[in-house]
Amino acid sequence: MRTSEEHAGASAAGPAGLEAGRPAAGLIKSLKYYAVGRISIRDHLAYVTDFLIRSVFLIIIMYIFMQLWQTTYQGEGTDLIAGYSFRQMIWYILLAEALTMAFPSLSLRIEEEVKSGDVGYKLTRPLSYIGYHYMAYLSEVYVRLAVNLAVGLALGWAAFGFPLTGAGWAAFAVLSLGSVTVNFMLNMALSLCAFWVEETRGLEFVYHKLLFTVGGMLMPLELFPEALQQVCRWSPFQAVLYFPSRAAVRWEDVQLLPMLAVQWGWAAALTLVAALIYRLGVRKLHLNGG
Repeated sequence: MRTSEEHAGASAAGPAGLEAGRPAAGLIKSLKYYAVGRISIRDHLAYVTDFLIRSVFLIIIMYIFMQLWQTTYQGEGTDLIAGYSFRQMIWYILLAEALTMAFPSLSLRIEEEVKSGDVGYKLTRPLSYIGYHYMAYLSEVYVRLAVNLAVGLALGWAAFGFPLTGAGWAAFAVLSLGSVTVNFMLNMALSLCAFWVEETRGLEFVYHKLLFTVGGMLMPLELFPEALQQVCRWSPFQAVLYFPSRAAVRWEDVQLLPMLAVQWGWAAALTLVAALIYRLGVRKLHLNGG
């Protein structure tokens, strides 16, 4: 039996022990996500050769765009279109394409997990389901992006020289994290619909087409009609491709902090949307005994 002094000491140490344990638990959880990211990077580094082969498509696409825009600038008889020189336009498209090709299909993964029942095993892990996929997605994207940029830089440098400044590259690197996060949350919100419809690749297809057009992959948003530009400014799509690509080639005209605020504002809002869809989907899964 404890003495009164021992009991008092234990009572006093209890809350302090809990407070000391909370940061430790948070650290352990952070290390788990770090481990997920590290393993994902290691796994995808084994497929660098495959990524290099796929990047041949980037060279073909860029050759077509170079011919197209060269003809456009010659036809207009001007050195600038919407404030972009020919070299800036090609570098903008190259960076947007490099990002686009770095994004893997998330809907296919979630679909397979739901159809095979593997989602039930992942839900029992001591990690957030969305957080687990985010770290794996983030790691894969940056491995793919590194390969795409290596090929794209070699192509762009050989054709046009090296017009991008160090500040431009720094802005691209900073904005790319928000770009990947917004894209992931948009895709996750669509992919989680697999709890109800199972086939979500159609939704992903529509999303990609919106990203190609109003997201600014095919051309900068400055080339759009004014009314459409206003619509694009109120959509999350500009935060995925347009922001980092424009910041890299026209750093002197960019306000970085407002761009970051828009990116992470959309990231926070879309995280809430994805979390709500996930909660409703898990409840449906439990009700149906999945």
